[in-house]
Amino acid sequence: MPYIRRILTEKLENTVKTFSAAYLSGARQCGKSTLAGRLLPPDSANYMTFDTPALRLAAQADPQTFIEKLPKDRLNIIDEVQRVPALYLLLKKWVDEGRLEGNGRGQFLLTGSANMLALPELAKAMVGRMAALTLHPFSASEISGSNANFIDKLWNDGLTVKNFKRADLAGIIKDATFPEIALNRGIDRGVWFDGYLGTILDRDVTEFAKIRKPDLIYRLLVSLCSRVGSLMNNDGVMKDAGLNQGTFEKYKALCHAAFMTFEVQPWARPNKLNKRFVRSPKIYFTDTNFLCYLMRRDISDVCENDNTLMGHLFENFVATEIMKAASALPGKFYLSHFNPVRSDGNETDFVIEKENGEAVAIEVKLSSTLSAKEFKNLELCRDTIGDSFKRGIVLYTGAELVPFGERMWGVPVGYLLQ
Repeated sequence: MPYIRRILTEKLENTVKTFSAAYLSGARQCGKSTLAGRLLPPDSANYMTFDTPALRLAAQADPQTFIEKLPKDRLNIIDEVQRVPALYLLLKKWVDEGRLEGNGRGQFLLTGSANMLALPELAKAMVGRMAALTLHPFSASEISGSNANFIDKLWNDGLTVKNFKRADLAGIIKDATFPEIALNRGIDRGVWFDGYLGTILDRDVTEFAKIRKPDLIYRLLVSLCSRVGSLMNNDGVMKDAGLNQGTFEKYKALCHAAFMTFEVQPWARPNKLNKRFVRSPKIYFTDTNFLCYLMRRDISDVCENDNTLMGHLFENFVATEIMKAASALPGKFYLSHFNPVRSDGNETDFVIEKENGEAVAIEVKLSSTLSAKEFKNLELCRDTIGDSFKRGIVLYTGAELVPFGERMWGVPVGYLLQ
């Protein structure tokens, strides 16, 4: 398969140069190993994976000797590090000794299919010594070849009126997915996702979550499918999936930890209009194609015949694109949904904020045309946030990039690709 440059590459390169260790996490099969293996020339890195039984068993049998025999003049890349937790404290010791010897940068790049919250022992051992980054499946701009970061563009571009080619929304969503199925047009996606989910349920949930009934994870995922983009009603999900509260919380955390799902928290802070906000998060799936697989629906068919469901898939796709773009930028970004209490439906799908409070808001509309009424929610969001509100965007399926009032723009889907 051809290599597609990832928008996270530059940030990962800088992180490896400036931190003693880095942890690159992400969903299975999203390209972590490929990215890590191409980060440096072969003579500058020592790559190994604990998916290889012989290497994993050697590290488990004598972790002390395994660590001591690693080369000190190269970046040691350890893939699927969560499979040998006995190494965590030894990695800490290695890093601390390297600092004392004046070699405190670029010692380890660790990768894993679980986020840091699922690996508290690693996080505790490497606190202050390791930076954490997340790689997602392909973004729309990566697979198109532009490698543009649309969040960076929305923040910094001087937008001007412009026409774009009308986008094939179903095609864009199909391509913005896991590398193997994005680049292999002939692959049976259903079979691929069967194997993908099977690996998570058969191995991951038992390795780092100690879950004894992984089949209930599938039941939970199916229940969450119908709630994409909606406020989480935990009682309803528990009833649908047949889970008690303790099991539900544990299994939902596992779905997040394995990068199958994520939540967008509500925007809620003191504001000039003194508004209060709902407290419930919204649920999304990390890959919209995986969501369709769980629903047993084809994206092209949904796009042609089911506008209601397609609206939810479009919103899920935009949520994932925001996560992909924000994770590749310097600094910290916060994603939330804007949903005032008793606002008569005047909620905004996404608010993205920098650490300094500066905000861009995005409303998603499955429509090829726009009118002023499409911006009412964004105007309330702007007036509530105040001077920190930089720009409001209605992302739609039309072809024109056009202004709609103070700090308001209609932005076509094609903007994501260029």
